[in-house]
Amino acid sequence: MHIEQDEFEEIRDGIRQLCKQFPDEYFREIDAKEAYPETFVDALIEAGWLAAMIPEEYGGTGLGLTAASVIMEEINRCGGNAGAVHGQMYNMGTLLRSGSAAQKEKYLPEIAAGKLRIQSMAVTEPTTGTDTTKIKTTAVKKDGRWVVNGQKVWISRVQHSDLMILLARTTPLSEVRKKSEGMSIFMVDLRDAIGNGLDVRPIPNLVNHETNELFFDNLEIPEENLIGEEGKGFKYILEGLNAERTLIAAECIGDGYWFIDRACRYANDRVVFDRPIGKNQGVQFPIAESFIEIEAANLMRFDAARRFDARQACGAQANMAKYLAAKASWEAANVCLQTYGGFGFAKEYDIERKFRETRLYQVAPISTNLIFSYVAEHVLGLPRSF
Repeated sequence: MHIEQDEFEEIRDGIRQLCKQFPDEYFREIDAKEAYPETFVDALIEAGWLAAMIPEEYGGTGLGLTAASVIMEEINRCGGNAGAVHGQMYNMGTLLRSGSAAQKEKYLPEIAAGKLRIQSMAVTEPTTGTDTTKIKTTAVKKDGRWVVNGQKVWISRVQHSDLMILLARTTPLSEVRKKSEGMSIFMVDLRDAIGNGLDVRPIPNLVNHETNELFFDNLEIPEENLIGEEGKGFKYILEGLNAERTLIAAECIGDGYWFIDRACRYANDRVVFDRPIGKNQGVQFPIAESFIEIEAANLMRFDAARRFDARQACGAQANMAKYLAAKASWEAANVCLQTYGGFGFAKEYDIERKFRETRLYQVAPISTNLIFSYVAEHVLGLPRSF
Protein backbone atom coordinates (compact mmCIF):
# COMPACT_ATOMS: atom_id res chain seq x y z
CA MET A 1 0.00 0.00 0.00
CA HIS A 2 2.55 2.56 -1.22
CA ILE A 3 1.43 5.69 -3.05
CA GLU A 4 4.22 5.32 -5.58
CA GLN A 5 7.07 2.99 -6.44
CA ASP A 6 10.64 3.75 -5.40
CA GLU A 7 14.10 2.74 -6.58
CA PHE A 8 14.09 -0.30 -4.30
CA GLU A 9 11.38 -2.28 -6.09
CA GLU A 10 13.85 -5.01 -7.03
CA ILE A 11 14.75 -5.51 -3.35
CA ARG A 12 11.09 -5.37 -2.34
CA ASP A 13 10.14 -7.97 -4.94
CA GLY A 14 13.00 -10.23 -3.85
CA ILE A 15 11.97 -10.17 -0.20
CA ARG A 16 8.31 -10.67 -1.08
CA GLN A 17 9.15 -13.73 -3.19
CA LEU A 18 11.21 -15.20 -0.35
CA CYS A 19 8.51 -14.45 2.23
CA LYS A 20 5.93 -16.31 0.15
CA GLN A 21 7.69 -19.47 1.37
CA PHE A 22 6.93 -18.38 4.95
CA PRO A 23 3.23 -17.50 5.19
CA ASP A 24 1.32 -16.36 8.26
CA GLU A 25 0.98 -19.96 9.46
CA TYR A 26 4.77 -20.30 9.73
CA PHE A 27 5.23 -17.27 11.97
CA ARG A 28 2.09 -18.14 13.93
CA GLU A 29 3.53 -21.56 14.74
CA ILE A 30 6.94 -20.11 15.65
CA ASP A 31 5.21 -17.66 17.98
CA ALA A 32 3.12 -20.39 19.61
CA LYS A 33 6.23 -22.45 20.29
CA GLU A 34 8.22 -19.39 21.43
CA ALA A 35 10.84 -20.58 18.97
CA TYR A 36 13.40 -18.85 16.75
CA PRO A 37 12.58 -18.77 12.99
CA GLU A 38 15.70 -20.71 12.01
CA THR A 39 14.45 -21.81 8.60
CA PHE A 40 13.43 -18.27 7.68
CA VAL A 41 16.74 -16.80 8.87
CA ASP A 42 18.69 -19.47 6.98
CA ALA A 43 16.77 -18.57 3.82
CA LEU A 44 17.59 -14.87 4.24
CA ILE A 45 21.26 -15.68 4.76
CA GLU A 46 21.40 -18.08 1.81
CA ALA A 47 19.84 -15.46 -0.45
CA GLY A 48 22.46 -12.93 0.68
CA TRP A 49 20.03 -10.42 2.18
CA LEU A 50 21.77 -10.23 5.56
CA ALA A 51 25.09 -9.47 3.83
CA ALA A 52 23.62 -6.42 2.12
CA MET A 53 25.82 -3.89 3.92
CA ILE A 54 29.07 -5.84 3.58
CA PRO A 55 31.33 -4.42 0.84
CA GLU A 56 31.73 -6.52 -2.29
CA GLU A 57 35.42 -7.07 -1.56
CA TYR A 58 34.39 -9.12 1.47
CA GLY A 59 31.68 -11.07 -0.33
CA GLY A 60 28.68 -8.83 0.31
CA THR A 61 26.62 -6.66 -1.99
CA GLY A 62 27.88 -3.28 -0.77
CA LEU A 63 24.51 -1.66 -0.16
CA GLY A 64 23.87 1.09 2.38
CA LEU A 65 21.61 1.46 5.39
CA THR A 66 18.82 2.80 3.18
CA ALA A 67 18.64 -0.45 1.22
CA ALA A 68 19.05 -2.47 4.42
CA SER A 69 16.10 -0.63 5.94
CA VAL A 70 13.96 -1.59 2.95
CA ILE A 71 14.85 -5.25 3.52
CA MET A 72 13.76 -4.98 7.16
CA GLU A 73 10.60 -3.09 6.21
CA GLU A 74 9.52 -5.68 3.68
CA ILE A 75 10.02 -8.59 6.09
CA ASN A 76 7.54 -6.99 8.48
CA ARG A 77 5.34 -5.84 5.61
CA CYS A 78 4.98 -9.49 4.62
CA GLY A 79 3.90 -10.50 8.12
CA GLY A 80 7.26 -11.60 9.53
CA ASN A 81 9.33 -10.15 12.33
CA ALA A 82 12.70 -8.67 11.36
CA GLY A 83 13.58 -8.45 15.06
CA ALA A 84 15.02 -11.94 14.66
CA VAL A 85 17.71 -10.67 12.29
CA HIS A 86 18.05 -6.89 12.38
CA GLY A 87 21.06 -7.02 14.72
CA GLN A 88 23.13 -8.35 11.84
CA MET A 89 22.71 -5.06 10.00
CA TYR A 90 23.63 -2.48 12.62
CA ASN A 91 26.27 -4.61 14.35
CA MET A 92 27.90 -5.19 11.00
CA GLY A 93 27.88 -1.43 10.49
CA THR A 94 29.78 -0.94 13.75
CA LEU A 95 32.44 -3.37 12.56
CA LEU A 96 32.58 -1.72 9.14
CA ARG A 97 32.97 1.81 10.47
CA SER A 98 35.18 1.21 13.50
CA GLY A 99 36.94 -2.12 13.01
CA SER A 100 40.53 -2.54 11.87
CA ALA A 101 41.46 -3.90 8.45
CA ALA A 102 42.52 -7.16 10.12
CA GLN A 103 39.20 -7.48 11.96
CA LYS A 104 37.21 -6.85 8.78
CA GLU A 105 39.31 -9.40 6.89
CA LYS A 106 38.81 -11.93 9.69
CA TYR A 107 35.06 -11.59 10.20
CA LEU A 108 33.30 -10.03 7.21
CA PRO A 109 33.88 -12.77 4.59
CA GLU A 110 32.64 -15.38 7.08
CA ILE A 111 29.58 -13.26 7.89
CA ALA A 112 28.86 -12.67 4.22
CA ALA A 113 29.12 -16.40 3.50
CA GLY A 114 26.67 -17.16 6.29
CA LYS A 115 29.26 -19.02 8.36
CA LEU A 116 29.13 -16.48 11.19
CA ARG A 117 26.27 -14.47 12.69
CA ILE A 118 26.78 -11.15 14.45
CA GLN A 119 23.32 -10.61 15.88
CA SER A 120 24.05 -9.27 19.38
CA MET A 121 25.20 -6.04 21.00
CA ALA A 122 25.58 -5.85 24.80
CA VAL A 123 25.16 -2.33 26.19
CA THR A 124 22.20 -2.11 28.62
CA GLU A 125 22.67 -2.95 32.30
CA PRO A 126 20.10 -3.54 35.08
CA THR A 127 21.10 -0.55 37.20
CA THR A 128 21.84 1.97 34.46
CA GLY A 129 19.29 1.46 31.67
CA THR A 130 19.71 4.23 29.12
CA ASP A 131 22.24 6.08 31.29
CA THR A 132 25.00 4.35 29.36
CA THR A 133 27.91 6.35 30.77
CA LYS A 134 27.21 4.83 34.20
CA ILE A 135 27.72 1.23 33.09
CA LYS A 136 29.51 -0.93 35.65
CA THR A 137 30.77 -3.75 33.45
CA THR A 138 34.56 -3.44 33.32
CA ALA A 139 37.29 -4.72 31.04
CA VAL A 140 40.81 -4.74 32.50
CA LYS A 141 43.90 -5.51 30.44
CA LYS A 142 45.96 -8.31 31.95
CA ASP A 143 48.74 -10.40 30.38
CA GLY A 144 47.73 -9.64 26.82
CA ARG A 145 44.04 -10.28 27.45
CA TRP A 146 41.01 -8.27 28.48
CA VAL A 147 39.26 -9.58 31.58
CA VAL A 148 35.56 -8.70 31.75
CA ASN A 149 33.33 -8.60 34.83
CA GLY A 150 29.80 -7.30 35.13
CA GLN A 151 26.21 -7.79 34.07
CA LYS A 152 24.03 -6.91 31.09
CA VAL A 153 20.28 -7.20 30.55
CA TRP A 154 17.85 -7.28 27.61
CA ILE A 155 20.58 -8.54 25.28
CA SER A 156 18.89 -10.11 22.28
CA ARG A 157 19.70 -13.07 20.00
CA VAL A 158 22.71 -14.21 22.06
CA GLN A 159 21.57 -17.82 21.72
CA HIS A 160 21.39 -17.48 17.94
CA SER A 161 24.58 -15.55 17.27
CA ASP A 162 28.26 -16.41 17.01
CA LEU A 163 29.62 -12.94 17.71
CA MET A 164 28.60 -10.12 20.04
CA ILE A 165 29.73 -6.51 20.35
CA LEU A 166 30.29 -5.60 23.99
CA LEU A 167 30.56 -2.17 25.60
CA ALA A 168 32.57 -2.09 28.82
CA ARG A 169 34.30 0.55 30.89
CA THR A 170 38.08 0.38 30.53
CA THR A 171 38.83 3.52 32.57
CA PRO A 172 36.92 4.22 35.80
CA LEU A 173 34.32 6.98 35.59
CA SER A 174 36.13 8.90 38.34
CA GLU A 175 39.28 9.08 36.20
CA VAL A 176 37.90 10.46 32.94
CA ARG A 177 37.50 14.09 31.91
CA LYS A 178 34.11 13.52 30.26
CA LYS A 179 31.73 10.79 31.41
CA SER A 180 31.36 9.57 27.82
CA GLU A 181 35.07 8.71 27.74
CA GLY A 182 36.77 5.61 29.09
CA MET A 183 34.44 3.02 27.52
CA SER A 184 35.55 0.58 24.83
CA ILE A 185 33.91 -1.94 22.54
CA PHE A 186 35.02 -5.51 21.99
CA MET A 187 34.22 -8.41 19.72
CA VAL A 188 33.17 -11.39 21.83
CA ASP A 189 33.20 -14.86 20.29
CA LEU A 190 30.14 -16.35 21.95
CA ARG A 191 31.13 -19.87 20.96
CA ASP A 192 34.15 -19.61 23.26
CA ALA A 193 32.68 -17.26 25.89
CA ILE A 194 29.46 -19.03 26.92
CA GLY A 195 30.27 -21.32 29.80
CA ASN A 196 33.78 -19.91 30.09
CA GLY A 197 33.14 -16.69 31.97
CA LEU A 198 29.83 -15.77 30.34
CA ASP A 199 26.53 -17.04 31.73
CA VAL A 200 23.38 -16.49 29.62
CA ARG A 201 19.94 -16.52 31.27
CA PRO A 202 16.86 -16.16 29.03
CA ILE A 203 14.10 -13.67 29.95
CA PRO A 204 10.57 -14.88 29.12
CA ASN A 205 8.59 -11.93 27.75
CA LEU A 206 5.40 -10.69 26.08
CA VAL A 207 6.79 -11.01 22.56
CA ASN A 208 8.46 -14.06 21.05
CA HIS A 209 11.77 -12.22 21.15
CA GLU A 210 14.86 -14.05 22.35
CA THR A 211 16.43 -11.78 24.94
CA ASN A 212 18.67 -12.47 27.91
CA GLU A 213 20.49 -11.40 31.02
CA LEU A 214 24.27 -11.83 30.83
CA PHE A 215 26.71 -12.38 33.68
CA PHE A 216 30.45 -11.88 33.11
CA ASP A 217 32.79 -13.54 35.60
CA ASN A 218 36.42 -13.01 34.58
CA LEU A 219 35.63 -13.57 30.91
CA GLU A 220 38.89 -13.37 28.97
CA ILE A 221 38.92 -11.70 25.54
CA PRO A 222 41.99 -11.59 23.25
CA GLU A 223 43.67 -8.18 23.18
CA GLU A 224 43.14 -7.89 19.43
CA ASN A 225 39.36 -8.06 19.91
CA LEU A 226 39.27 -4.41 20.95
CA ILE A 227 37.38 -2.55 18.21
CA GLY A 228 38.69 0.91 17.38
CA GLU A 229 40.54 3.05 19.90
CA GLU A 230 40.47 2.27 23.61
CA GLY A 231 38.21 4.66 25.51
CA LYS A 232 36.25 5.79 22.42
CA GLY A 233 33.63 3.06 22.50
CA PHE A 234 30.71 5.31 23.38
CA LYS A 235 31.12 7.24 20.14
CA TYR A 236 31.25 4.02 18.12
CA ILE A 237 28.16 2.68 19.86
CA LEU A 238 26.20 5.87 19.11
CA GLU A 239 26.82 5.36 15.39
CA GLY A 240 25.44 1.85 15.71
CA LEU A 241 22.43 3.08 17.67
CA ASN A 242 21.55 5.59 14.95
CA ALA A 243 21.54 2.72 12.46
CA GLU A 244 19.48 0.58 14.84
CA ARG A 245 16.84 3.28 15.33
CA THR A 246 16.55 3.83 11.59
CA LEU A 247 16.13 0.11 10.93
CA ILE A 248 13.55 -0.17 13.71
CA ALA A 249 11.69 2.75 12.14
CA ALA A 250 11.61 0.86 8.84
CA GLU A 251 10.29 -2.26 10.55
CA CYS A 252 7.53 -0.20 12.16
CA ILE A 253 6.71 1.22 8.73
CA GLY A 254 6.39 -2.35 7.47
CA ASP A 255 4.15 -3.25 10.39
CA GLY A 256 2.04 -0.17 9.77
CA TYR A 257 1.42 -1.03 6.12
CA TRP A 258 0.60 -4.62 7.13
CA PHE A 259 -2.03 -3.43 9.62
CA ILE A 260 -3.52 -0.99 7.11
CA ASP A 261 -3.71 -3.68 4.43
CA ARG A 262 -5.45 -6.10 6.78
CA ALA A 263 -7.85 -3.44 8.06
CA CYS A 264 -8.81 -2.36 4.52
CA ARG A 265 -9.31 -5.93 3.35
CA TYR A 266 -11.51 -6.79 6.33
CA ALA A 267 -13.46 -3.52 6.14
CA ASN A 268 -14.27 -4.24 2.50
CA ASP A 269 -15.25 -7.87 3.10
CA ARG A 270 -17.07 -7.74 6.44
CA VAL A 271 -20.80 -7.09 5.97
CA VAL A 272 -22.88 -5.90 8.91
CA PHE A 273 -26.37 -4.37 8.62
CA ASP A 274 -26.37 -5.27 4.89
CA ARG A 275 -23.32 -3.17 4.02
CA PRO A 276 -19.52 -3.53 4.23
CA ILE A 277 -18.29 -1.91 7.42
CA GLY A 278 -15.73 0.00 5.35
CA LYS A 279 -18.56 2.10 3.99
CA ASN A 280 -18.95 3.70 7.43
CA GLN A 281 -16.85 6.80 8.00
CA GLY A 282 -16.37 5.72 11.61
CA VAL A 283 -14.38 2.80 10.23
CA GLN A 284 -12.85 4.59 7.21
CA PHE A 285 -11.46 7.65 8.89
CA PRO A 286 -9.23 5.99 11.53
CA ILE A 287 -7.71 3.76 8.85
CA ALA A 288 -7.09 6.73 6.56
CA GLU A 289 -5.55 8.74 9.42
CA SER A 290 -3.20 5.87 10.28
CA PHE A 291 -2.13 5.51 6.66
CA ILE A 292 -1.32 9.23 6.46
CA GLU A 293 0.83 9.03 9.59
CA ILE A 294 2.71 5.99 8.30
CA GLU A 295 3.44 7.76 5.02
CA ALA A 296 4.79 10.78 6.91
CA ALA A 297 6.97 8.63 9.19
CA ASN A 298 8.29 6.88 6.12
CA LEU A 299 9.70 10.16 4.77
CA MET A 300 11.64 10.73 8.00
CA ARG A 301 12.96 7.16 7.87
CA PHE A 302 14.44 7.73 4.41
CA ASP A 303 15.88 11.08 5.48
CA ALA A 304 17.67 9.43 8.42
CA ALA A 305 18.91 6.48 6.36
CA ARG A 306 20.28 8.58 3.54
CA ARG A 307 22.03 10.92 5.96
CA PHE A 308 23.63 7.89 7.62
CA ASP A 309 24.82 6.55 4.26
CA ALA A 310 26.26 9.97 3.39
CA ARG A 311 28.10 9.98 6.75
CA GLN A 312 26.23 13.10 7.78
CA ALA A 313 25.00 13.82 11.30
CA CYS A 314 21.74 11.91 11.66
CA GLY A 315 21.10 11.55 15.39
CA ALA A 316 18.06 13.81 15.37
CA GLN A 317 16.60 12.26 12.23
CA ALA A 318 17.17 8.69 13.45
CA ASN A 319 15.50 9.44 16.77
CA MET A 320 12.57 11.26 15.19
CA ALA A 321 12.10 8.53 12.58
CA LYS A 322 11.98 5.88 15.28
CA TYR A 323 9.47 7.89 17.32
CA LEU A 324 7.17 8.69 14.41
CA ALA A 325 7.23 5.19 12.95
CA ALA A 326 6.74 3.42 16.28
CA LYS A 327 3.83 5.73 17.10
CA ALA A 328 2.26 5.27 13.67
CA SER A 329 2.58 1.48 13.73
CA TRP A 330 1.08 1.25 17.20
CA GLU A 331 -1.85 3.44 16.21
CA ALA A 332 -2.33 1.33 13.06
CA ALA A 333 -2.29 -1.79 15.22
CA ASN A 334 -5.07 -0.41 17.39
CA VAL A 335 -7.09 0.68 14.36
CA CYS A 336 -6.70 -2.74 12.76
CA LEU A 337 -7.73 -4.55 15.95
CA GLN A 338 -10.72 -2.27 16.34
CA THR A 339 -11.73 -2.86 12.71
CA TYR A 340 -11.66 -6.62 13.22
CA GLY A 341 -13.49 -6.36 16.52
CA GLY A 342 -13.61 -9.65 18.40
CA PHE A 343 -12.03 -11.55 15.52
CA GLY A 344 -8.88 -9.48 15.98
CA PHE A 345 -8.21 -11.35 19.21
CA ALA A 346 -8.29 -14.73 17.48
CA LYS A 347 -4.78 -16.01 16.79
CA GLU A 348 -5.75 -17.31 13.35
CA TYR A 349 -5.89 -13.75 11.99
CA ASP A 350 -2.37 -12.83 13.24
CA ILE A 351 -3.51 -9.37 14.35
CA GLU A 352 -2.83 -10.08 18.02
CA ARG A 353 0.66 -11.43 17.23
CA LYS A 354 1.69 -8.40 15.23
CA PHE A 355 -0.07 -6.19 17.81
CA ARG A 356 2.27 -7.52 20.51
CA GLU A 357 5.33 -7.32 18.29
CA THR A 358 4.92 -3.68 17.26
CA ARG A 359 4.11 -2.57 20.84
CA LEU A 360 7.71 -3.30 21.80
CA TYR A 361 8.98 -0.33 19.82
CA GLN A 362 7.32 2.21 22.09
CA VAL A 363 9.84 1.04 24.71
CA ALA A 364 12.88 -0.27 22.88
CA PRO A 365 15.48 0.21 21.60
CA ILE A 366 14.97 3.62 23.21
CA SER A 367 11.91 4.87 25.03
CA THR A 368 9.79 7.69 23.69
CA ASN A 369 10.67 10.05 26.56
CA LEU A 370 14.40 9.72 25.87
CA ILE A 371 13.75 10.74 22.26
CA PHE A 372 11.85 13.80 23.48
CA SER A 373 14.77 14.61 25.76
CA TYR A 374 17.29 14.27 22.92
CA VAL A 375 15.33 16.54 20.60
CA ALA A 376 14.69 19.09 23.36
CA GLU A 377 18.39 19.37 24.18
CA HIS A 378 20.21 18.74 20.91
CA VAL A 379 17.76 20.25 18.42
CA LEU A 380 15.83 22.89 20.34
CA GLY A 381 18.65 24.04 22.64
CA LEU A 382 16.73 23.51 25.87
CA PRO A 383 18.61 22.80 29.12
CA ARG A 384 19.68 19.18 29.71
CA SER A 385 17.06 17.57 31.93
CA PHE A 386 19.25 14.96 33.59
